[in-house]
Amino acid sequence: MEKRMEALEIKISYQEHLIQELNEVVVRQQSQMDKLEKSIHQIREYLRAGETHQNTQEVESPPPHY
Repeated sequence: MEKRMEALEIKISYQEHLIQELNEVVVRQQSQMDKLEKSIHQIREYLRAGETHQNTQEVESPPPHY
């Protein structure tokens, strides 16, 4: 009975360690996803600003030799 308890304690110890490592991975991944979402938002805003700027520019007339 004592050996079984010791074996269970060892298993629990390994599981707790693994859970902690997995939690750290999840936290890092969430941080990466947050950064990527922010980058995507910035890119979208940049593209929208470029479209707006492009739409507000006057259409250039063709060169005189046309």
